[in-house]
Amino acid sequence: MATVAATLPRERHAGAGLRRALRRSRRHEQWRAALLVLPLLLFLLATFIVPIGSMLGRAVFDSDVAHILPRVSAELRRWDGRDLPADTAYAAMVADLRAAREAGTLASAATRLNYDIAGFRTLLITSGRRLAGETVDSPRRALLDIDPKWGERATWAAIRRAGGPVTDFYLLAAVDLRRDGANAIAPAPANESVFRNVLGRTLWISGVVTLACLLLGYPVALFIARQPPQRAALFLFLVLLPFWTSLLVRTVAWVVLLQREGILNNLLLSLGVVHEPLRMIFNRFAVYVAMVHVLLPFMVLPLFAVMKGISPTYERAAASLGAPPFTTFRRVFLPQTLPGIGAGCLMVFIQALGYYITPALVGGADDQMISYFIAFYASRTVNWGMAAALSIMLLAATLALYTVYNRMVGLDKLRVT
Repeated sequence: MATVAATLPRERHAGAGLRRALRRSRRHEQWRAALLVLPLLLFLLATFIVPIGSMLGRAVFDSDVAHILPRVSAELRRWDGRDLPADTAYAAMVADLRAAREAGTLASAATRLNYDIAGFRTLLITSGRRLAGETVDSPRRALLDIDPKWGERATWAAIRRAGGPVTDFYLLAAVDLRRDGANAIAPAPANESVFRNVLGRTLWISGVVTLACLLLGYPVALFIARQPPQRAALFLFLVLLPFWTSLLVRTVAWVVLLQREGILNNLLLSLGVVHEPLRMIFNRFAVYVAMVHVLLPFMVLPLFAVMKGISPTYERAAASLGAPPFTTFRRVFLPQTLPGIGAGCLMVFIQALGYYITPALVGGADDQMISYFIAFYASRTVNWGMAAALSIMLLAATLALYTVYNRMVGLDKLRVT
């Protein structure tokens, strides 16, 4: 007994040492794994996360006007917005206009304020030019003599809203809202309310394209899955073959095929199906056709991967129990392909949401999706704040649909085996 009692502490001590050594070994393995992944994380951070985050941040950070017109921005922060601002605000405005014109930065502030009120650019540039080199006894009177708009609350409210450093101007504009003279959120004018319709159009086109890809891709994937391995590999090669061609080339090819004097119209006329050429290009029909053609492989591949793993014994067992072919398909085979359907639909829908080149080339004015407007504000008008706000709206819509799908179906069913 004494010998056993003496060995127990030594065993406990040895067990504790073994556990400490095991924990130390696991920590070393974790640090080693972290160091291996660190270059990839730094690469993603530098080339993906930081640039995109910086771009999206332009939707809420708005400091240009405050930097260019610092005196009047500080004065307007103390303004209650009920009546016209005090004389000190007019004096600050005159001083800022002169300083900004001499520094060559007045155009930037004028462009930003013109997003809020049309004509503000002309007002600011004209006022800066008229005030340059003049002696001003009464800043209020001098500005009012240049333009009566300096006597309107809306003019000063726009400058205050642009005073930064953060703003909701772009985010509200992305959903057709704005702040009125009383700083309350109100609907945008009817002639400026476009983005809700654009978002609805984007979701609708993406949904129709996804449904069309599912209806066309399911039988194609089923046909390939039922082929012998060598023949299935050949058909898969044909499915992947379009990836070797540029998206732009494939889209332009549809312009050639669908135009009024194109191959398809000439074929229909020669067969006597139609008596005059059909309008099949620069409309919604062309957008659907071109997008389905491009995105169809992304539906076929997940479906094929799932169908290939389904054992035929299930269908033979259902047939042996007297189930007709359609019932066997509906109750035995189709439920097992739901992971492929979910994965394919998500892949096609999310990619369709961001399409820009295809609708721009084959669609009409009423067929452009939200990516077109993001590119328009980013490249043509250089309104990065509006482009970022529309990007956030598209991202929010995608995440919302993704969350709804997770609640209704579950992401665990997307595992393709």
